[in-house]
Amino acid sequence: MATTYDYEEAPATYDEGRHQDLGYDPNFVPDSVRSFVVHLYRHIREKNVYEIHQMYEISFQTLSDRLFKDTPWPSVDAVAHYVDNDQVFCLLYREMWFRHLYARLSPTLKQRIDSWDNYCSLFQVVLHRVVNMQLPNQWLWDMVDEFVYQFQSFCQYRAKMKNKTEQEIALLRQYDQAWNVYGVLNYLQAFVEKSNIIQILEQEKEGLEQFTATDGYDYSGGSNVLKVLGYFSMVGLLRVHCLLGDYQTGLKCLLPIDISQQGVYTSVIGSHIATIYHYGFANLMLRRYVEAICEFNKMLLYIYKTKQYHQKSPQYEQILKKNEQMYALLAICLSLCPQVKLVDETVNSQLREKYGEKMARMQRYDDEAFIIYDELFSYACPKFITPSASSFEEPLVNYNQDAYRLQLKLFLYEVKQQQLLSGVRTFLKVYSTISLGKLANYLEVDEPTLRTILLTYKHKTHAVDSDGKIISNADVDFYIDDDMIHVVESMPVKRYGDYFLRQIVKLEGVINDMDRIKLE
Repeated sequence: MATTYDYEEAPATYDEGRHQDLGYDPNFVPDSVRSFVVHLYRHIREKNVYEIHQMYEISFQTLSDRLFKDTPWPSVDAVAHYVDNDQVFCLLYREMWFRHLYARLSPTLKQRIDSWDNYCSLFQVVLHRVVNMQLPNQWLWDMVDEFVYQFQSFCQYRAKMKNKTEQEIALLRQYDQAWNVYGVLNYLQAFVEKSNIIQILEQEKEGLEQFTATDGYDYSGGSNVLKVLGYFSMVGLLRVHCLLGDYQTGLKCLLPIDISQQGVYTSVIGSHIATIYHYGFANLMLRRYVEAICEFNKMLLYIYKTKQYHQKSPQYEQILKKNEQMYALLAICLSLCPQVKLVDETVNSQLREKYGEKMARMQRYDDEAFIIYDELFSYACPKFITPSASSFEEPLVNYNQDAYRLQLKLFLYEVKQQQLLSGVRTFLKVYSTISLGKLANYLEVDEPTLRTILLTYKHKTHAVDSDGKIISNADVDFYIDDDMIHVVESMPVKRYGDYFLRQIVKLEGVINDMDRIKLE
């Protein structure tokens, strides 16, 4: 089953007793499930990655739709004897069992804690024992993705204290280490370190490794599990740090992966989208608008060209949702840093169709513009979390929105600071040289204030990249010589290739239409 990147809370909470009344028996194993479990176990032992992928992606989803739409799968105890009580397989089965529960129902607090315990057991096996198996990249990505999602979901659940029962509060006190932020970060970091994935990627640049060329699989009879989990854990760390609002650290965790190139992260559509979405969002929050625009543009163009191939995928709805969120983030970036020349014509056309009117209003920086910035940010941002537990003291209050409100406040404060700069940019675009006095008169400020505004413009249109170098986001730059402002406007590079390619595609379409016409 392909996991999704973001989930909405399911409408109902799973209650075992109620479902038993409706006919659900956790110990009853239908023949089709028994056959599925036996064959999956056999393929895992034989390291038949293709068959494992087919069963994981298609068969599991089909059986879930047919037999377990609103109930969990049979318990692990019910199927264990079909697989020789194999510990590792049972841990993998439970991981899928909980993932299905989160996707189709809504888990109880005890089930959330049990899922944490299962991840701990599974990860301990992978980290400290020799796991002689190959699993599809899709499954390994889903494992990391779901681990981070369940951590996020638990933090949101724990922060809604207002309607918690005494029993729930007692459980939260008792299992205070479940989904602890340090535990989550430690497991992800342990995968990165134990797998030696950073060294492997470095050696690959020197031609000593073939990790990317083989999509992370080991064709010499070894295991890909630890290496690929270590690789995807770098994306998981980026995502966790984005949820915590620590964008600098998140981007640092992703540094070993060169996202300007194809890599193992692009072999799974969910991983590809999650990587670029969080990478772009982190750059947006660090004022690296040009980098964010370039990456969103590439990803949106890729989705535009390939989404038809994923229509039957369980991930399709989430691909479309992330696609819409990235368009909203791109609209924000281009409103704060109007570098439209960086955006492909196809993406720009879609963007204007979706947000053209709003982007025009966002340029005015009035109250209505701030409402639109608020709306787009709230729609497109990650679901921020407060990782620390409540004090459990009366009165109990909900604090699940606190982290989001803080990030929104910081973002809108940044937008507010851009308000005066938009006027400066307008005048700089008109002139190649202008005196300080003249510009001060236009802006209706004195010269010392204008110098402060120009310094602010310089500061806000420059950022520090991950290498510590200062990079410019400005479409219009300037320098001051004596009392004269000299404007340096970046000239867009004319690109003819895209235009001719689009015309060739149109011509081929016309020729195909003509070929289908039957002449009498």
